[in-house]
Amino acid sequence: MHPQATADAGESAAVQREETCALSTVRRVAAMLDLDPDGVLAGQALPRGWQFVLLGADTRRSALRGDGFPGLGVPMPDLGLPRLMLGSRTVAFHGDIPVGASVVRSSGLQSLVRKTTASGPMAVVKIAHTLRLASSSEPALVETQTYLLLPPRPPGAGAGAAEAAPAAAPQAAHLKTAVPDETLLFQYSALGFNSHRIHLDRDHARTVEGFPDLVVNGGLCTLLLTEFLRRDLGVVPAALSVRHLAPLYCNRPVTLTADPEPDASGGHWRLKAYDDQNHLAVEMEVKL
Repeated sequence: MHPQATADAGESAAVQREETCALSTVRRVAAMLDLDPDGVLAGQALPRGWQFVLLGADTRRSALRGDGFPGLGVPMPDLGLPRLMLGSRTVAFHGDIPVGASVVRSSGLQSLVRKTTASGPMAVVKIAHTLRLASSSEPALVETQTYLLLPPRPPGAGAGAAEAAPAAAPQAAHLKTAVPDETLLFQYSALGFNSHRIHLDRDHARTVEGFPDLVVNGGLCTLLLTEFLRRDLGVVPAALSVRHLAPLYCNRPVTLTADPEPDASGGHWRLKAYDDQNHLAVEMEVKL
């Protein structure tokens, strides 16, 4: 059966917020990443990848989805589809945001497409964000996030489901291992004001969503990869394109890989994140 898709009404009116790239908040991001927070100074450029602190939700608690997801910048619709996963994101960096600067954020529903598949109904929701300095009319950053709204797990498809057999260890020019634990998931979720229960409530993740453990935030996976670029490889991205192919789980090793791919436009990098069974979970293309 081929998927059938119907598009809802076009773009919604954007929600505009004044934000501050606060020194105290950026220091907390550094502390979360086990960096010296006193090394962050006002006026420094916000590291590319740390913009998630400027895209946090402010959805009222009474307006949260049943799974706790607040939407980031605009409330996320329910549509009778109780499960949500991040599918992809793109980020274009047009300039740097100084720590301490006033920023104007514009966030809106870019598109909503309902689909009927062999597994049942679903929807694809795109949320677009623009960040610009309050002193400028030009954007410093444009980010689009694509979410998948999914039906309930079928009965019996719970945490006891068999996991795939291990694959061969990944090979790449650069490799690194990270182990996201409960503290990291909590701190990242708190800094983004993200109350999605699959990251915070182990019982919900297992018994309702059918995962074996807490799920690592999709944005946190992106941050681990951009930090790999920044701190280990000294690469400053001009644009990112990220695809989330499979979940990563709390307390399980994640293998990060990076390969340079020179081209006529000045080169780009391809980064990947593999789960503890060496299966590809996240793929990122970086343009310089």
